Parts: sequence; structure tokens; C-alpha cells
Amino acid sequence: MKKMMGILSVATILFLTGCTDKKDNDVSNTKIEQKEVFTWKLATTWGKTVVPLVSAPIEMAKLVEKMSNGRLLIRVDASNKHKAPLGILDMVKGGQYEMGHSGSYYWKGKDINTLPFTTMPFGMTTPEQYAWFYRGGGLELMLKVYDKHNVLSFPGGNTGVQMGGWFKKEIKTVSDLQGLKMRIPGFAGEIMAKLGVAVTNMAPGELYTSLERGTLDALEWVGPGMDIKMGFHKVAPYYYTGWHEPASEMQFLVNKKKFNKLPKDLQEILLVGMRVSAYDMYIQNYDMSATAWAKIKTDYPNIKVKTFPKEVMDVMKKTNKELRTEVAKKSDLLKEILDSQDAYQKKAREWTKMSDFLYLKDNL
Repeated sequence: MKKMMGILSVATILFLTGCTDKKDNDVSNTKIEQKEVFTWKLATTWGKTVVPLVSAPIEMAKLVEKMSNGRLLIRVDASNKHKAPLGILDMVKGGQYEMGHSGSYYWKGKDINTLPFTTMPFGMTTPEQYAWFYRGGGLELMLKVYDKHNVLSFPGGNTGVQMGGWFKKEIKTVSDLQGLKMRIPGFAGEIMAKLGVAVTNMAPGELYTSLERGTLDALEWVGPGMDIKMGFHKVAPYYYTGWHEPASEMQFLVNKKKFNKLPKDLQEILLVGMRVSAYDMYIQNYDMSATAWAKIKTDYPNIKVKTFPKEVMDVMKKTNKELRTEVAKKSDLLKEILDSQDAYQKKAREWTKMSDFLYLKDNL
């Protein structure tokens, strides 16, 4: 597969996905196809009220319908309709749905290579990670991983730095984590499990009830913009700052066979719709969190905002390094992805420190 330079052009993506049939590019053939209306279904991990995660596929569908002049219609089914919030990959792969919207790290049990495309603990920030996807070969690697599932995968919206979670008790030492029942997905869950936490993952709709009833002692979700609406602060007042998901990118999944059957102009419209709506979700979530954070001290005085002690953070970093070395041995492709992320982060972080970090340091 060619090394991608710059932003992936539609032509490059079509090459990567195998859509290079000369017949599909024939002008007369396109004129005939323009009369056909394609009706697709998209399944999300999120419930219909989980804004802005569910906003990305909804807005994408609206954009695609408008840009295609009604030739590509996409029905978005929230998790309360299809009842399989963590089964999105299987449903898209099997063809029950043409598209899906979820987080790539949910499939680590099925394919460990999907893990890094959402985010990694102590990893890249959102701008760094987007640059890696579109300028550093990340999207090429993601397409390579999902190809064996006959699925295409594209960035689907970022939450930025996520908070470290809601805890019923204060975490003062590493021993306070031992025996704790916590919902935390992805590689961060592996780290927490190594530190003695009883880690679990569950659908968003089950989180509050599980925390309230004691099935969970702690959980992480996203950030104040989404968390406050879930009501976690009512039963777990300790709110910790983030470390585990510095740039959580959701993913659009597309059934490859269905994509290949679309006319070229509709393929391009779909790609543009996904990209625009993904970035818009990032903007929306940032605004929601900034607005909610401004209200915390006055509207929610019971919330105790905390940062994990240095002792705990040091152990997490050490465990993260050890586990990354261990997990990279499971797959040559996974090692390639992690090495690619590490190399790009090392390069980009120098500019991040020179620009954002020093600017904030000198102006706070």
C-alpha cells in the first residue's frame, strides 16, 4: 500500500479501498446512476440523547442527503433501537447495517489492532492525532486493519482530553485502587486491571444505574459537557482530571462492498460528510465542556475536582510502558501502528510544547 502524503484525496482512498473499476468512472454510466436513490442504515453505540456523540452520524446523514440532492439517504439508528451498542462492528461487517458509528477500542477483544485508533493513555492530543491520521499515515494504517473485516473506517469525531472519572471515594495512593469496581474501556482498562481494579465495560445507558446501585465504584465517561447531564456527580462526587484518553476519536465504519457499489460522486460526498461532521462533533463537545466547566463551582458545589497524586500517576505511566511493550509482541501490525504513533507524537510534541504549552504557561 502506498505511503500517503498529505491529506488523503478521494482518489487515494478509492485506490486503498479497491474502487478503481474503469467502468465506474465512465461519464455515461454516471449519468444513469444519478437517477438511482441509495437508502442506507447506520447503527450507533450511543442512545438518541447522548449528544454530541450521536450528533456526528446525524449531522453526517443530513449533509450527505443535502449534498447528494437526496440520492443518498442514511437512516441513523440509536442503540435503543437496534439493542446492540457494542455490536456495531459485527453488524456492519455482516451487512445488517451499511454504516456504524462507535469507538475503535471497543473491538480490542475481536481484533487487538483496532485498539490504538481511538486513543492511547499518555498519547497524542487531538490536533496531534488528527495530524497523524491525515498527514502521518494513520488513516492508511486504520484502513489496513479494517480491510480484513471488509469494513472501511474513518475518523468520526473527537472528544478531546477526557476526564479521569467519577469516584465515590478519594484516591490518595495506589492501594486505594485495589478492588475498586470501575467502568473504563480501552488500554486504560488494561492498566487499571494491572493495578488491582476490577475493570468492566458496559453500554452508556447502564452507567448511572450501575454507579447508583453499587455495581460500580467509579467510572469514566467523557467530560463535564456530557457527564453532568448523566448525573454521575449525585452519587460519586470526586471528579478526576484526565490521563487515559487524551484524544478519543470515534470511528465511522462503512461496509466495503456497499461503499464500492456507490457511484464515485456519492462516495466522495460520503467521505466529505463524515469528515465535516467529525470535526463539528469535536467543536460541539469542546463548547459543551467549556460551558459546563464554568458552571461547576456555582451550580454543583458538591463536586470535588481532583488530580491523581504523583505517586499514582507515576505508577500508571510505568505500567502503561510495560504493557505497551508486552502487547506489541502480540501483533506485528499493532507494533507498526504503535511505533507510528510514537514517532509522530515525538515529532509533533516539540511543536505542541513550543506553541500551546508555552503560550498557556505564560498566560495563565
